[in-house]
Amino acid sequence: MDKPLALVTAPFRGPGLDRLRDLCSDVVIDPWIDHQPLRLYNSEQMAERIVTEGAELLVVESDSVKGPVLDLPLRAIGSCRGDPTNVDIPAATAKGIPVLRAPGRNADAVAEITVGLLYAVNRGIVRADMDVREGQVWRDGTIPYQRFRAWELHGRTAGIVGLGAVGRATKWRFEGLGMNVITCDPFAPDATHSLDGLLAEADVVSMHAAVTPETENLIGAAQFAAMKEGAIYVNSARAQLHDTDALVIALQSGKLAGAALDHFVGEHLAVDHPLCSMPNVVLTPHIGGATYDTEVRHSQLIADGLAELFAGGRPSNLVNPEVLDR
Repeated sequence: MDKPLALVTAPFRGPGLDRLRDLCSDVVIDPWIDHQPLRLYNSEQMAERIVTEGAELLVVESDSVKGPVLDLPLRAIGSCRGDPTNVDIPAATAKGIPVLRAPGRNADAVAEITVGLLYAVNRGIVRADMDVREGQVWRDGTIPYQRFRAWELHGRTAGIVGLGAVGRATKWRFEGLGMNVITCDPFAPDATHSLDGLLAEADVVSMHAAVTPETENLIGAAQFAAMKEGAIYVNSARAQLHDTDALVIALQSGKLAGAALDHFVGEHLAVDHPLCSMPNVVLTPHIGGATYDTEVRHSQLIADGLAELFAGGRPSNLVNPEVLDR
């Protein structure tokens, strides 16, 4: 079989890129993330670009792969995401096009930012930085030692909700900090607690579950009320896992000592939202997976999967293996 020409609109780097070049006659790389202003193709634009390049292999991260794209004679599609929601999988399957994904690509990256968020909120690092920058080391008649005293994380109990790739990567990092780690996941045989049991025991509740109909608003008013007094809530997964209004109330009442969030519904939080004015809340704009290592990892996963696919194998990261049985 002739080598295909690949169009890559995802960031692609490292050994995976070298392997992809070996698999292909040519590789056209034009990552969406390198464009300013940001460029994301809709399906019509994507189809036009594929035709222009004469590509038979498509590797994407955020561009839409639906409709007219799937009418083209593609040998395979690689989606550099754990969950390839940007690809119409049923339609690709109906057309006989294999689709690969990149599971666990950002697990270490998100686990690292989870630890960073926890330290930031527990030790007031962001507020302390602002005090220095504003020349307010001695603020309102107090010294920093008065304003920023906190309990150490060593010896405290961290409760992880969701024991997938990110949850497990976070678990050993929390253990490395000297924390006692308990876990909740109905699909993980090694999880240690029910959700109710975890909330009652944890000093830190860290969210790592996928968003499903069963987990949406998993943490609401009743769950915040069930947490320990002075607990810290960290969500580096998705905002849909909690009721934001209930979180605000739990923080305002003093039930929670603090919270740290890396995601908001719609990827945006209004500047006048109550969370933005709370000094015990740390907010970051969905940057947990934003590392070059994530890109290296998804590049390797996609390239390895394609190599196995082209050799007649059945890659473990193939989303629709039924296309191989035709």
